[in-house]
Amino acid sequence: MKNFYTQFDFQSDQLFEVLTSEEKKVVYNTMEPLTIKKGGLLFYEEGIPTGIFQIKKGKAKKFKHGFSGVEQIFYIYTNGDVLGYHALFGEERYQDSCEALEDLEVNFIAKDVFFQLLQDIPTLQHTFTKNIGHEFGVLANIIAVLAQKNLNARLAINLLILENRFQKHFNVGGIDLTREDLANIIGTSPESLGRILKQFKDEGVIAIDKRIISIKNKGTLFQLLNIDMNS
Repeated sequence: MKNFYTQFDFQSDQLFEVLTSEEKKVVYNTMEPLTIKKGGLLFYEEGIPTGIFQIKKGKAKKFKHGFSGVEQIFYIYTNGDVLGYHALFGEERYQDSCEALEDLEVNFIAKDVFFQLLQDIPTLQHTFTKNIGHEFGVLANIIAVLAQKNLNARLAINLLILENRFQKHFNVGGIDLTREDLANIIGTSPESLGRILKQFKDEGVIAIDKRIISIKNKGTLFQLLNIDMNS
């Protein structure tokens, strides 16, 4: 199942893991700790990039407003994820926004400092460049899901992805998101989402405790997606 999850995971929490202990020390010594309150923006669409962020603790959503003003969430960042560097490499304004879903503890590296690190640590430049290519593939997979899969399949895929990501980083027994955010991830209304969640619950696929969703039968979700769990 590793390949299933990695094709939807930016893996940006691993960007500094390839560095030596000394290189990590150099990088972390340049970081400025910040606190971003729930609902605050790390960056916003058309904003000018000033550096990169690493989420130390918490969740944030990567999203873009469509032509009709509807919010489309493309990714949920979690502990350890590094973000905000695409616009720096492209020398352009941000093409999307990132909002704190809860109070965040964040490490920030200013733009000039970040570029100096890339010069001083060639491994770091190689890793970031390589990961941009991987993230492009992840976004292509997410867009393909939104365009080609029906609503039930879109929900099934995202429940599996989110549970896997949350289990890695948070001490929670399920997926803790608002219904509005989950609806915006799969590209539907909260009302339509509610109907499918009820269907999945009635079929014993999931359990719901207030807003927390727990998967009870992964096999059924993988069957819905025509994926062999043992592959």
